[in-house]
Amino acid sequence: MRELKGERLEKELERLRLMHEYENAHPEAAFIAGIDEAGRGPLAGPVVAACCILPRDVEILYLNDSKKLSEKRREALFPEVQEKALAYGVGIIDEETIDEINILQADYEAMRVAINLASKMLEEKGLGKAPELLLNDAVTIPGVDIPQISIIKGDAKSVSIAAASVLAKVTRDHLMEKYDEMYPGYGFAKHKGYGTAAHIQALKELGPCPIHRRSFIKKFV
Repeated sequence: MRELKGERLEKELERLRLMHEYENAHPEAAFIAGIDEAGRGPLAGPVVAACCILPRDVEILYLNDSKKLSEKRREALFPEVQEKALAYGVGIIDEETIDEINILQADYEAMRVAINLASKMLEEKGLGKAPELLLNDAVTIPGVDIPQISIIKGDAKSVSIAAASVLAKVTRDHLMEKYDEMYPGYGFAKHKGYGTAAHIQALKELGPCPIHRRSFIKKFV
């Protein structure tokens, strides 16, 4: 990656400063977690959610909504976020559960799992028992006692949510690449399970494989 210098570096640092505004608005919360998910819409594979707690003074250049980043950039940011985070967790809910309880409830469950895992990591490090505030990307998670703030397009507005966005997206992409090896012919490594024309054509020709969401593909098979 090209190193930022001069005016470009200043511009990037200012962008990141603005992405700390939600976190900085709550100095009373020692640990603030960002929550985001990946994979709500695909025809195949799990839904993945991440919870990420960053230090208040963290600096991660280029961090943004994962959808706005190239695959190369996301892959580079993934280990940096993991390294610099105080704690993080990733929740994965499979396609069978999605069919059983519906995608929205599966999404919520993935988020609750991610929060519990991040809390466990925080506690193992001797820092605390749980985040004191959740910044969520456009949702309010039921069954969670921690105070929450839902932020529309939060993955582009909050550094914590952006970090969770990267963790969730890259984790899911890696899973779909493994599934591509297990179930060749569908193109999972390329489209990650989303309903592209090529994926739908393969689905019609090959029929569903074990990771297809039956409740999502009824009109195609």
